Amino acid sequence: MNRDERLKRARRWVIKIGSALLTNDGQGLDEAAIGDWVAQMVALRAEGIELILVSSGAVAAGMRRLGWRQRPETVNELQAAASVGQAALVQVYEEHFQRGGIHTGQILLTHEDLRDRSRYLNARGTLRTLVELGVVPVVNENDTVATEEIRFGDNDTLAALVSNLVEADLLVILTDQAGLYDADPRANPEARLLPEVAAGDPALEAMAGGAGTGISRGGMITKVRAAARAARSGAATIVVGGRAPGVLLALRRGEPLGTYFSPRLARLAARKQWLAGQLQVRGRLHLDAGAARVLREAGRSLLPVGVTRVEGMFQRGDVVACIDPEGREVARGLVNYNWEEAQRRRGRSSKDLAAEFGSLDEPELIHRDNLVLSET
Repeated sequence: MNRDERLKRARRWVIKIGSALLTNDGQGLDEAAIGDWVAQMVALRAEGIELILVSSGAVAAGMRRLGWRQRPETVNELQAAASVGQAALVQVYEEHFQRGGIHTGQILLTHEDLRDRSRYLNARGTLRTLVELGVVPVVNENDTVATEEIRFGDNDTLAALVSNLVEADLLVILTDQAGLYDADPRANPEARLLPEVAAGDPALEAMAGGAGTGISRGGMITKVRAAARAARSGAATIVVGGRAPGVLLALRRGEPLGTYFSPRLARLAARKQWLAGQLQVRGRLHLDAGAARVLREAGRSLLPVGVTRVEGMFQRGDVVACIDPEGREVARGLVNYNWEEAQRRRGRSSKDLAAEFGSLDEPELIHRDNLVLSET
């Protein structure tokens, strides 16, 4: 699928805005620019585009409020700056989105939230619910508690992982450069902007080289790596200059701005591959013949009614195998309940479970998006 077709079909966007843009290169939050981006996002929402915003700027905004000119190096000072700046950042977003009749929801994540499978499912469920409610989640790294060992390192990486988490069609990284060049345009006036590249191409890192500014932690190389990570679940990425007038709406119209990183696989196929690559079985769900057939032939979610036996002491978010009546593995996936809850639900209909437990946020034992069919 080419760029134009993918952009026309993209219904779920993750948009990342960097610190240098948000703070006008460290001069404090640029409310005029933020208002312009938000107005464009409101227009995208009116077209039916689902949005998740990954925003840098908390530390930079806190530095401004605290009167610091250089980014601090100690963890305690960074966390203090993030604490002061995060409140200002979210307040500005909420005020501007409210003018368009849209609510925002703050999501602060650490690496542990996405590495731990249970917290991964919790974060995924919260983000999915916010999007379904028409709320725009504003995601940032939880700088007030994150330590060096559990940091994402930059919000480009965070944006890519969020793209994986919510199964985004498109990741848009707004930056202070027009896109990826074949050489450093600051040092080489002959450098050429690359309109389209393949995400994950090893040659791109050599072209990207160099670190970010004193305000941001990233740089073009983190954006190249983020595009490769986003492609693991089939998301395309566009790295584009955020100061271009009406940039988000221009992308929606198909204007050839920035650098387009094409994924190698379609979204669903790539996500299944990504899940399959990290699965280690912690338990087994034994299925009746009907449930096994539905998984194999229809690719649907696994409901409790089709489970005859629960094996293993797994936790929510662990990987379990689905076994047919002949003892063959049908599929593997991330389970929504621990072994005790699965045992209580096995063999029972959704109506029966709703009568006992009330409204079910997750009626499936394994959702089809978190299920990979095994080779037989």
